[in-house]
Amino acid sequence: MFNQIKLKAWSEGLRSQPSLPLRVELWNGQRFDFSPDPPRVTVRVPRASSLRYLLSPSLYKLGRAYVEGAIDVSGRANDMIAVVNALASHSLASKLPALGLGRLLGAVGDALGGGHTRKHDAQAVRYHYDVSNEFYGAWLDPDMVYSCAYFENGNETLAEAQLRKIDHILTKIGVRPGHRLLDIGCGWGALAIRAAQRHGARCVGVTLSDKQARLARERVERAGLTGQVEIRLQDYRDVGGQFDRITSVGMFEHVGVRQLPAYFRRMATLLTPDGVAMNHGLTTTNPDSHGVPHGGGDFISRYVFPHGELAHLGTVVKAMQEGGLEVRDVENLRRHYARTCAMWTENFEANAERIKGLTDARRFRIWQVYLAGCTHAFTHDWISLYQIVCGRAGRDPAALPWSRRYMYAQA
Repeated sequence: MFNQIKLKAWSEGLRSQPSLPLRVELWNGQRFDFSPDPPRVTVRVPRASSLRYLLSPSLYKLGRAYVEGAIDVSGRANDMIAVVNALASHSLASKLPALGLGRLLGAVGDALGGGHTRKHDAQAVRYHYDVSNEFYGAWLDPDMVYSCAYFENGNETLAEAQLRKIDHILTKIGVRPGHRLLDIGCGWGALAIRAAQRHGARCVGVTLSDKQARLARERVERAGLTGQVEIRLQDYRDVGGQFDRITSVGMFEHVGVRQLPAYFRRMATLLTPDGVAMNHGLTTTNPDSHGVPHGGGDFISRYVFPHGELAHLGTVVKAMQEGGLEVRDVENLRRHYARTCAMWTENFEANAERIKGLTDARRFRIWQVYLAGCTHAFTHDWISLYQIVCGRAGRDPAALPWSRRYMYAQA
């Protein structure tokens, strides 16, 4: 039977907070407002059994309850995430030190030999990226670049900022005509196409997503670049040969923290002796965690990125050195990703009805929570994004100028 004493203690605790624009409506008609102002978020609890998610909330529990339909939440996505984070912060349970579900599942999987194998990595990537190309096209930019954009002035459109991100990367690593470029995790092919068109590079893009590979090949063909750009459905561990330039944009989060030295070792093997590579990827800002606080990482591990792990920047740099790569330049783009995610969230909400027709209600809720949650996490420095330029350790980087000035030269 529903415990009125617990409900009273919970509601009084929430009301003690300075302001929480929240209304909770119970199955029995009871209503709780936690601010004198009109609520921006309303949580509807359809049955007594669902109240357990609110009595000891975390981002994982509340996100799971919403995705699985145990509760219903209405309001703008950013307001929803802000309120849910306040609830999770308030919970005593969320403040207790714990391993976290995502890290626990990852540790168990590794122990049983089912961690980051080719099979499991391919399954995880396909779960996330093979929703449908139309689904991603409904809220990404026209080139469908699914990674942090680069806002040189801060007032760019999403499409402009994504193109500037690609150009920023290609300029940083000094792509020249005739260079062989490998793009690990090439997505829908935007970077490889740009490198071929603008810089005359010969490109190989690899992805584990069949839907991405098909559309990327179509785009290469439409651009008249079939002799210059090859898109492969291939694991990076199975790529052979050597490349003058290597890019990895928004991919290494799938590798696994323990596998990072081997990942960078493979990158070093594929790089020519004087070649240049860039790793553009997410990191946690907590050196003792592989995700985000209050159960947010657990939600992502369960619903968004199976087997995904975030390493701290220090861990990444150490793993690069262990893999035979020397770090030559590091740039923090955290606030750029906060803006990118905010734009994705706005696009997602603006096209909500169309998106609901492209997927099921459960997946719609997953991505709605995920995108707004990422905006919150980047804004509050829970996670970050670093571009790291590197090359084989001990080699003179003759391919690059002495100073960083070239990175910002006018095109």
